[in-house]
Amino acid sequence: MNSKKIFSILTASAMSATLLAGCGGSSSSAAATSAAAASSAATAAAAEATGNAAKPLVWFNRQPSNSSTGELDMTALNWNKDTYYVGFDANQGAELQGQMVADYITSHGAELDRNGDGIIGYVLAIGDIGHNDSIARTRGVRSALGTAVDDANGVNAQPVGTNVDGSSTNVQDGSIEIDGTTYVVRELASQEMKNSAGATWDAATAGNAIGTWASSFGDQIDVVVSNNDGMGMAMFNAWSKENNVPTFGYDANSDAVAAIADGYAGTISQHADVQAYLTLRVLRNCLDGVDINTGISVADDAGNVLTEGTDYEYNADQRSFYALNLAVTADNYQDFLDATVTYKPVSNQLDAGTSPTKKVWLDIYNAADNFLSATYQPLLEKYDDLLNLDVEYIGGDGQTESNITNRLGNPDQYDAFAINMVKTDNAASYTSLLQ
Repeated sequence: MNSKKIFSILTASAMSATLLAGCGGSSSSAAATSAAAASSAATAAAAEATGNAAKPLVWFNRQPSNSSTGELDMTALNWNKDTYYVGFDANQGAELQGQMVADYITSHGAELDRNGDGIIGYVLAIGDIGHNDSIARTRGVRSALGTAVDDANGVNAQPVGTNVDGSSTNVQDGSIEIDGTTYVVRELASQEMKNSAGATWDAATAGNAIGTWASSFGDQIDVVVSNNDGMGMAMFNAWSKENNVPTFGYDANSDAVAAIADGYAGTISQHADVQAYLTLRVLRNCLDGVDINTGISVADDAGNVLTEGTDYEYNADQRSFYALNLAVTADNYQDFLDATVTYKPVSNQLDAGTSPTKKVWLDIYNAADNFLSATYQPLLEKYDDLLNLDVEYIGGDGQTESNITNRLGNPDQYDAFAINMVKTDNAASYTSLLQ
């Protein structure tokens, strides 16, 4: 409750007391009791609002930021002393993905140039043009393949539509030398995979897109690249598997990792097991009032501990924990076949005596998102038991913030919050409910 409302309640109580005295009411003590009750209610309401605003809050998966410039929303990241972000190092992962694609092209030589035109043509499925991770991945691929051009915000990450003739100003032709022969590298086509309802990272849209591209310039497509495995697998199953065209994704979803045995060329593990653990571990530490690094860089009483610099990095200025990424290819994919296994160094049960059960409200921005629903949430559900957290999972539609915020009608019943926004600009849609 804000100060103006509290003032109006107290003023109304004082007026009530004056009227009772002037009219010969039962007594001034009754008026005093009424005023005290109103004052107590206002104070309690104010304390309650302050309490919600002070509860631990973790933003995860989508970092509060300006979707146009990528500038971090430090107001949201500093919402209170127990506010943090948990995600992964998007730039490190993007560079890793781009290098994985470049290395594959170099090592597979002239066999990739399917029509012998001297051009290694690739198509790119862009997840969400306003999402930091998607922007980073587009930039990483273009930078590694030499097709990047700079704009006012760095490497241009906008889709090209179709670019068969190499005339797009959003990219340029790159070049790569294979066995003494120099090939042109060209981004033939790219688009944001957004469906008619507004959901981005849409697998069905990607599956339709590869069909359209293949009909228009199929034998010119030598490589398929996707900003995530959901879209990558849709294109792989719809076209590239049958045509033996290497396809690269991101997320190391179990189905994508398994598909490497059938020709899916590679993906990136964003250490979802570490991310899921950190999402809930940070809340657990804040709720217990212990050092934030407990069970993270410093072993807890159960022996849980991560290795900073290998498993994750922490940026104090950004109040952000970033899991580090790993490339998954034909060389090591068997180690990643089940993406929902908890990470062994942090799989020990906490003592309920020192870490009693607390209730957490957690939303998934899009219940249909393959990575979040098939990998991240199953991991969260395993870690919530290990960390003695009673988590209520809310699935959004991936289109509107209100589809999620409408289900946070009574924040008083929760001890902490974990928020996965639909749009990175919209942190205030959630914090306003905690005022």
